[in-house]
Amino acid sequence: MQTGSSRRSALGFILVTLTLNSMGIGLMMPVMPSLLRELTDLPVSDAARWGGALSLVYALMQFAFGPTLGNIADRFGRRPVLLVSMFAMAVDYLIMALSWHIAVLFAGRLLSGIAGATFSAASAFIADVSSKEDRAKNFGLIGAGFGVGFVLGPMIGGYLGEYGPRAPFYAAAILSFANFVFGFFVLPETLKDDNRRAFDWKRANPLGALKQLAAYPAVRTLLIAVFLFDIAHYVYPAIWSYYSEEVYGWSPGDIGLSLAFVGIGFAFVQGYLIRVLDPRLGPGRILLAGLAANLIAFAGLAVADAGWMAYGLICFAALGALATPAFTGLMSNRMPDNAQGELQGLISSAAGLSMVVSPLVMTQVFAAFSGPDAAISFPGAPFALAGALIVASLVISLPFIRREVKQTPAANTDTRDTP
Repeated sequence: MQTGSSRRSALGFILVTLTLNSMGIGLMMPVMPSLLRELTDLPVSDAARWGGALSLVYALMQFAFGPTLGNIADRFGRRPVLLVSMFAMAVDYLIMALSWHIAVLFAGRLLSGIAGATFSAASAFIADVSSKEDRAKNFGLIGAGFGVGFVLGPMIGGYLGEYGPRAPFYAAAILSFANFVFGFFVLPETLKDDNRRAFDWKRANPLGALKQLAAYPAVRTLLIAVFLFDIAHYVYPAIWSYYSEEVYGWSPGDIGLSLAFVGIGFAFVQGYLIRVLDPRLGPGRILLAGLAANLIAFAGLAVADAGWMAYGLICFAALGALATPAFTGLMSNRMPDNAQGELQGLISSAAGLSMVVSPLVMTQVFAAFSGPDAAISFPGAPFALAGALIVASLVISLPFIRREVKQTPAANTDTRDTP
């Protein structure tokens, strides 16, 4: 286990890596509709279908290959997986910048989905350099990096988009390649030799990885709670733009501003607030607070009919970001050190599957309860459904929350097999 300045340097590098990676994703968001219209000669409404298909392909690849890359990270280390992921992202953005047909875009998304191990490998990296007591707050760096990148990426992408729809993709490729070069020279390997284990194809897939959790029923149960939480949480990217235009009459600029506000809130909560609260409250109380904040946000958004109300509820949504690192910390502490990559790959796989399920379900619910043809007008129905999923996640998590609240640091023993 690293200590002192070396640990802080490693965590600092991961924060920079995640921020740059999220910036690369955000750079392309403002110009993707223009690029799709250019390649398909379709109006924006029809081009959006291709955009949804690209997101679906990416999510499916994340679901299928997350455990594979997690197991590779447990065999060969975090450093090679992170470096390959960074290089693959640079190639992906270059492919999209040079694309001459919609099929080329799909090839790029397939590549980035398969090799998109940045977040899972980074989580395993954080587990390696963190004590069990510090893991929950250090996992917050993932959300902090995403939040900062989510704010800066679209802003820079929108500016570069004035020079053409391909300009942000070139910038993202350069950014990702520079990060790869930087990591090649400074990224340390954090997986100890005695924690490496042989690679096994039988467990390097979602079903095989789930079978391995038979020895850790607590982790398997928590993973179900995380999956329900993720489906609920992905309601925001699925319908926020449509919902805010329908209910609040917001313009694209208003929607972009609200998303920037969300990114700032996430960065503050997961980058700073959780580091203050974790030593005082512990992961159990933090998880309870995060789930409660999400429930308030979803219940409020389901009925809020004014934009100023939405901004107040976004604050609760940002506080809800406490739940993600708390979930990850609880599961990580219940797995052995030589299976951290496998766990993070499985979490990534669950997130990929929820990215498939949530948009399909939430958009259909929104369409059914909004518009002039709706039998019952309730455009906030997707948020009501998300709130119900949060309640289900809370019910599943409650035994673990109670146990964590009762435990003192001195009584923190191996509890892998008990809730």
